[in-house]
Amino acid sequence: MNKHPITLLTAAGLALTAVLPTADAAISLDRTRAVYVSDAKSISLNIVNENKELPFLAQSWLENEQHQKITSPLVVLPPLQRVEPSERSVVRITKTPEADRLPQDRESVFYFNLREIPPKSTKTNVMQLALQTQIKLFYRPKAIVAPKGQVWQEKLVFRKSGGAVTVDNPTPFYITLTGMTRQTQKQGGGAIGGFQPLMLKPKSSESLKLHDTGMNSFVITYINDYGGHPELRFACNGNVCTAVPEKK
Repeated sequence: MNKHPITLLTAAGLALTAVLPTADAAISLDRTRAVYVSDAKSISLNIVNENKELPFLAQSWLENEQHQKITSPLVVLPPLQRVEPSERSVVRITKTPEADRLPQDRESVFYFNLREIPPKSTKTNVMQLALQTQIKLFYRPKAIVAPKGQVWQEKLVFRKSGGAVTVDNPTPFYITLTGMTRQTQKQGGGAIGGFQPLMLKPKSSESLKLHDTGMNSFVITYINDYGGHPELRFACNGNVCTAVPEKK
């Protein structure tokens, strides 16, 4: 989940927008990612106004993979609402008929945006802070929904060739990798230099620029549907590295 602080500085009618390193959101979201299974009429996201004194407006919209605002094949309702102090509310995402034109053999990714709009200050020379939150929204066709408990990240394959490493994602799902270490975190971790977090598209391959490609085993950290960060061990047989599923 990305949070973008926005500063509104008002003085003698002058408005300035800037980005600050940190800020606390008044309007918060109940998750860091969302999954819309295609046979659902809609999905609901819960929001809350953490401010105990002031009402805030909550503005919501969707963007496509190119970060362009859209109103189909998915739409947000309501796009703008007032949330009273310490109160909760709901944002619903529903599909339009155009959703039937989305690929049915793989996921599609969108971005849900939530921007808080503070009440107008009655004072001059006042700096107002606001946050814009963005999370990934995955549209998942019913035909590819995996059985409950299945870890499709285990199907990833890493291939070493000439000092380079390529990761293959044969699945119909987006897979986000956030870490690559020599051991699990409980065993001490040990980050592999050069690794950068990435999101693998369905049925795609990506090259990793690692400083060390001689490892015989390693551990990846990925993000699951619930925003958790499980670890998954891989073992190499020659130049091909595959997952070692945990015993259940």
